[in-house]
Amino acid sequence: MNLFDKENRFNIANMVTYLNVSMGLMAIYFIVKGDFPTAIILAWIGGACDIIDGKLARKYHLSTEFGIQLDSFADFLSFVVMPAFLLFYAVKKYIGISGFEELFLGFVFIIYVISGLRRLVEFNLKVDVGEVEKYFEGVPTPLGAILLWILYLFVAYGVITNAYVVAFLVLLVAWSLNSKLKIPHP
Repeated sequence: MNLFDKENRFNIANMVTYLNVSMGLMAIYFIVKGDFPTAIILAWIGGACDIIDGKLARKYHLSTEFGIQLDSFADFLSFVVMPAFLLFYAVKKYIGISGFEELFLGFVFIIYVISGLRRLVEFNLKVDVGEVEKYFEGVPTPLGAILLWILYLFVAYGVITNAYVVAFLVLLVAWSLNSKLKIPHP
């Protein structure tokens, strides 16, 4: 198996993307167990994988449509679903919600997840293999994940103690994912 073969679905760039997926899945497992610090470490490793896979694909000319789609699936799991789980479970633990509040917040996170998915699909429709734009239109999902992780810290350290404030801020981030904001590409 040649790790530098563009047509190999398990080339070096895709292997790093698969590692990103693995980190996201393991992070969700630790979130459900209530081990938020381990989940966050795994999420940051997944974030590093997201940076590395693109650099490897460009350096070794491994960019393919498959790789672009695979990267978006990894981003969806690691930067949309996993941070939503983290913040939802943190609000349950640190603020202590139940009943209507829990149902309402769950609905808000469904909106966030759908917004993240839409953002990734729209991005894929606009991008050609191997091209990098100067600006992102709308907040990229990794930045959206960082914003949710900051909200997590505010909840965990008691800065935000109201589930409805969290819901409002999550909806604001969800909106920003598909907004017309111009975010410079790193």
